[in-house]
Amino acid sequence: MNFTEPTEHDPLRIIEGDTRKLIGDIPDETFHCVVTSPPYWGVRDYGHEHQIGAEPVLHDYIQSLVSIFREVRRVLRADGTFWLNIGNTYTSGGRTWRDADDKNKGRGMAYRPQTPAGLKPKDLIGVAWMLAMACQLDGWYLRNDIIWHKPNNQPESVKDRVTVCHEYLFLLTKSERYYFDHDAIKEPAVNGGGMKSRRTVWSINTEPYAEAHFAVFPRALVRPCIMAGSKHGDLVFDPFFGSGTVGEVALELGRRCVGMEAKKEYVTLAERRTGRVQAHLLV
Repeated sequence: MNFTEPTEHDPLRIIEGDTRKLIGDIPDETFHCVVTSPPYWGVRDYGHEHQIGAEPVLHDYIQSLVSIFREVRRVLRADGTFWLNIGNTYTSGGRTWRDADDKNKGRGMAYRPQTPAGLKPKDLIGVAWMLAMACQLDGWYLRNDIIWHKPNNQPESVKDRVTVCHEYLFLLTKSERYYFDHDAIKEPAVNGGGMKSRRTVWSINTEPYAEAHFAVFPRALVRPCIMAGSKHGDLVFDPFFGSGTVGEVALELGRRCVGMEAKKEYVTLAERRTGRVQAHLLV
């Protein structure tokens, strides 16, 4: 792959292919800000050969992402930020497959990983924190654990625990000092008017995308990451581009963007989605 940066007049580049094979072609310190949500372990079958998230062994999943994010650290500028959305999961309890349903067509899975060694059926797996700590040990600065609270979260049928309605958004950095626009993401103060520093619990509704049968980033979750981590014209990267939410928001905010996506179906969705934004900006 001959990598060329997006320009002011052509601000988006979507690269089709496996990030693990392509990211090595990107020069050091290319991106100002990285925002991504990788496939979660054992949650969804994307129907892609050698897909991340389908590893039979949890440790292999963690190490696969750590290796990718090591390359992300290389291509991130010294003053850049990395925003990582990831959720926890539960052990499968010995089930080897899962049916789809009308409310969540992407729920069906032809495989289910076995209960990891040392855990028990029905255990909560702290995958999010396992990954965050592994990244920290690999050299990242772990700066924030942000709780993404989902007010419109789907109900769960379980009766022996409370319903999960949050995921994590970790802020990681390459250096001790980095670019962070504190003022750009202030939020309204509850008492007395004015603005206050943004807190670590973000209440943001999930956002369905009619053309996709899988979970997508809500734009409201991505927006403060890009606003805090970059300036107008800066270059944003998403190594797991999916339907292109990061690209859509980056373009709306006047940033340039590079996305990598392994599955052609999702590349087509992302091209269509971001193309509408670019057409609107040209009007």
